[in-house]
Amino acid sequence: MKEHAHQAYASAKSTVVDKKNAAKKFVYEKTPDKFKNASDLQVRFRTGFVYVSVSMLCVLTSEITTVLLLCVLSGIAAAEFFYMLRSDAKLPNELLGILAAIAYPVSVWQFGLAGALIVTGTLLVALLVWYVFWSRARIGDVGVSFFGAAYTGLLLSSLIVVRQAVPGFWGGVLVVGVFCSVWANDSFAYLVGSKFGKHKLAPRISPKKSWEGFFGGLAGSVVIWLAMSYIPGVEISLAQAVLFGMVCGLAGVLGDLAESRIKRNSGVKDSGTIMPGHGGILDRCDSLFLASVVSAVLMVAGGCIPSVL
Repeated sequence: MKEHAHQAYASAKSTVVDKKNAAKKFVYEKTPDKFKNASDLQVRFRTGFVYVSVSMLCVLTSEITTVLLLCVLSGIAAAEFFYMLRSDAKLPNELLGILAAIAYPVSVWQFGLAGALIVTGTLLVALLVWYVFWSRARIGDVGVSFFGAAYTGLLLSSLIVVRQAVPGFWGGVLVVGVFCSVWANDSFAYLVGSKFGKHKLAPRISPKKSWEGFFGGLAGSVVIWLAMSYIPGVEISLAQAVLFGMVCGLAGVLGDLAESRIKRNSGVKDSGTIMPGHGGILDRCDSLFLASVVSAVLMVAGGCIPSVL
């Protein structure tokens, strides 16, 4: 039994490596000659630039394009999550989990909180039917299938609440602000940590993270939230901006560490290969999941934006 599990793990790991190499080869072949032989940092920058540009364009254009972006991110992230859990000897129902992850942003957009409840209830009933009639399914597989959909689609769908709270273009700017607070947190943490980091934050989960980088990341998040207080239609005081920036920074770090723990348990370095230099969508959105729902709750509860639920 152990030998079979070891062989399955080795096969899964080999498949991940093959896909990663194939993705790198594809990108390299499509790259103009003057851009070839780029360093890992250059590849990472270019991929990140495309991701940031597409995200900002979709969010700023309209509510529909925002929903479509969140559906794509949720679906891909859920697929990567389930793939990693299969490497950890779990048997999630990918079809139901991915469909639910994609359905969450649409349902919240159309029906608010009731839409999220409808998708959640439907998913639970479908998973129970699957569990009852498929003998190989275990109760843990049901939990993993539900968690994967909620972890990705449900948490990201909270950005719909933020987008709808402020009408028109400025609602998109507010969502971009939430994105930027997460990106600033990650960037400042990396810059400060790489230069001054000496004290490990969570050595067993993510050895490269330091307390110095952690506080640098919080500072970056606070700066963005201070800028967000000037968005028309948003009422965020100076004290709230500082508090919200710190809390969302904490949420982002927790989300990052949670995904690192999942990858470590699964024996996977990256969640996917869709973003050369970064890994998968789940690797890029791990901080955004918790930060999204926390920012929405804080702004609604703090009276900064009206509730649309």
